[in-house]
Amino acid sequence: MQSVEEFLAHTIQLEQEAALRFGQLADAMTTAGNREVGRLFRRLAEYSQLHLGDARARAGFRSLPEMTSSDYRWPDIESPEAAAIWAADPFIGIEQALQVALDAESAGLEFYAGVLASTDDPEIKVLAKEFVDEEAEHVAELKRWIALHTSGQALPSAG
Repeated sequence: MQSVEEFLAHTIQLEQEAALRFGQLADAMTTAGNREVGRLFRRLAEYSQLHLGDARARAGFRSLPEMTSSDYRWPDIESPEAAAIWAADPFIGIEQALQVALDAESAGLEFYAGVLASTDDPEIKVLAKEFVDEEAEHVAELKRWIALHTSGQALPSAG
């Protein structure tokens, strides 16, 4: 990343796409009657919305670059935290949904960790570190949910 503005533009796009995808998956699951998975994906969409709001607030006084989809430098074809679209399968089980969510959150964590490791800009380092910490919390929470599910306990999102 060459500037804080570029970092924030990437962050806003990443969180926007994550919120949208998790929201789409939540809607698909709810429509299909898979309510537990729908609640899980809805919760993750809400987390991404919170991060999006935070990124937009930080960008509020800055002039962000106008970027097209080809301007974003993602490690893959989509932004890192966009959950796998195949998770819209109405028969997806909670195990697969948790894995999809963990994969998406882990990819977001890796993206921010990569920015943190590769930048020399002190302001980008501070911002990237904050997002690394937040994504690490999400990864840890999903791992906790997987452990709860594996042991036969209810997920917090199912409450």
